[in-house]
Amino acid sequence: MRKVIVSLLIVVLALSTVSTVFASGAQEEGGAQRHAFIFKNTGNPYGEKQMEGFREGIEEQGHEAILRAPDQPTAEAQIQIIDQLVAQRVASISITGNDFDAREPALTRAMDEGIVVISADSAVNPTSRMTHVNQADSEMIGRTLIQAAYDMADGAGDIAILSATSQASNQNLWIEWMKKELEENPDKYADLELVRVAYGDDLRDKSVSETEGLLQSFPDLEVIIAPTTVGIAAAGRVITDRGLIGDVKVTGLGLPSEMAEYIENGACPYMFLWNPIDVGYLSAYTATALVEGEIEGEAGETFEAGRLGEFEVIEASDGGTEILLGAPFKFEPDNIDDWKDVY
Repeated sequence: MRKVIVSLLIVVLALSTVSTVFASGAQEEGGAQRHAFIFKNTGNPYGEKQMEGFREGIEEQGHEAILRAPDQPTAEAQIQIIDQLVAQRVASISITGNDFDAREPALTRAMDEGIVVISADSAVNPTSRMTHVNQADSEMIGRTLIQAAYDMADGAGDIAILSATSQASNQNLWIEWMKKELEENPDKYADLELVRVAYGDDLRDKSVSETEGLLQSFPDLEVIIAPTTVGIAAAGRVITDRGLIGDVKVTGLGLPSEMAEYIENGACPYMFLWNPIDVGYLSAYTATALVEGEIEGEAGETFEAGRLGEFEVIEASDGGTEILLGAPFKFEPDNIDDWKDVY
């Protein structure tokens, strides 16, 4: 009888140990969860602000935020981080993808392990996620940027695009809409020519080199559209340093803190962006809503996102679903002082 009791105690202790191990994981019911955010690469001010917002949203809900980014913006580097987070049993992984398809096996494995997966800012394919947090309507962004270039070029001349990586899904979708805006309005844009799409890989030095290459290859270039915060800042610096203010203009998507100098000196007459802090913050609430079963990532569902209010899950153009933060905001000389110290 004594042996039976001892055996039962061993079993109870073993089960207790297993329970403790599980409870120390991120998905303990009713307790603190661990939610991870993976950005494209380190040293990116936009990404730092986005992760700041994610941390804010996670921590105000009483959970732990894990912020990760590889040194280089490659799929392989992000996959290594995904595998590490799966081993750590996080509750969710939010990822800004620098490739639409390459992470599918790793992210699918994560979901198979019961981990919520969403993309934010730059999407991964619908099979690799439960939903996507999008900054703004992609069509609106693309068409708006072409219209801005048309305005700055006075309706005629060469324009070029300085993008991030060639695999970045959000950049590519915006560029598609830029091209559609040109194609669908041939009379308006008859004298405006898109001469090249260049890629700076969201790296400052490469973006500088690509800008210099555009200026050398196209001496009559009127406008550079850079739908990337790294690229637009690099283009603004090159135009300023080379004394080309007024000759070549830059517009696109930039951080007010980085672009104030170029808006004030005229290198960038105006630009657009949303608040990257809010993108991260909305991602945090989307992730916890999925973990807690408030939503499943299906179109038509709604949830509360803290200080941002209520959001709805909608159909995305890539066949999955998404949540839209809102319309892009125009930064120009009249308002840049109000924003340059904010983000």
